[in-house]
Amino acid sequence: MESRGKSESVIAKVSRQLSALEKRDWELWFIVAVTGLVASAGLVAILFPAAILHGENLQFNLVVPRELLVAFAALLVLFNTYMITRRMDLRRIREQVISASIQNELIRLQSFTDPLTEVYNRRSLDDMAAKYMSRAQRLKKPLTFMVIDTDRFKEINTRFGHLTGDFVIAEIAALLQGAVRGSDSVVRYGGDEFLVILADAPLEGAQVAVNRVAKSVEDWNRAGHLEDFELSLSIGLAEWSPGKTLDDVLSEADTKMYAAKELRKHGTA
Repeated sequence: MESRGKSESVIAKVSRQLSALEKRDWELWFIVAVTGLVASAGLVAILFPAAILHGENLQFNLVVPRELLVAFAALLVLFNTYMITRRMDLRRIREQVISASIQNELIRLQSFTDPLTEVYNRRSLDDMAAKYMSRAQRLKKPLTFMVIDTDRFKEINTRFGHLTGDFVIAEIAALLQGAVRGSDSVVRYGGDEFLVILADAPLEGAQVAVNRVAKSVEDWNRAGHLEDFELSLSIGLAEWSPGKTLDDVLSEADTKMYAAKELRKHGTA
């Protein structure tokens, strides 16, 4: 689910600005049309008084000072140059509006994305969770939060170095994304801690995602990425219900996650 702010969307902004530019473009064409009509009317006003009827033919006897003709031609050239310049300016502004809007949207999206894992970061959590909870309440759908913590992550950094630690964090994010659906969201909640928001999933149904994560970790360990070390994750689940705040549901999931970690430490999980 894409995180969006309450402010006007990028598409709406671009549409509004392009509409304003299109209006200015039409205004320019209107000016051109009116100017053409006025020039034509002036030309007719000059020519017809000089017309003499000879039988079925009109004979014009027109004397125009050279200065007036030159001035009229210069005026037409200046006017057309101005109109062409204005149209080019409008086209350039239109391109700048589109480019700037795209750049702003990319910057906005990057501010909500963790650069190491390319999943959502904690800054995006409040907005995303609010949208998920609002949708769940509106459609009367279940919603479950999954908190994941990497076991013995300090040992990974100590034994293999921080670059390997970063590699493991990125791998965990990829494993989580591969284990959940497109309607779910993965968030890097802390240094080695993640959060998954499972849409339309009750607590029992969320166990399917937990099993997929466990299978992915098992496959990853089998590939031998870390010598004499097996990656493991502690997971806690909590189902949201109307009346619960985000802090409530995360606190519940955290408690279950730490309970699972304790069981793992004592070799009972």
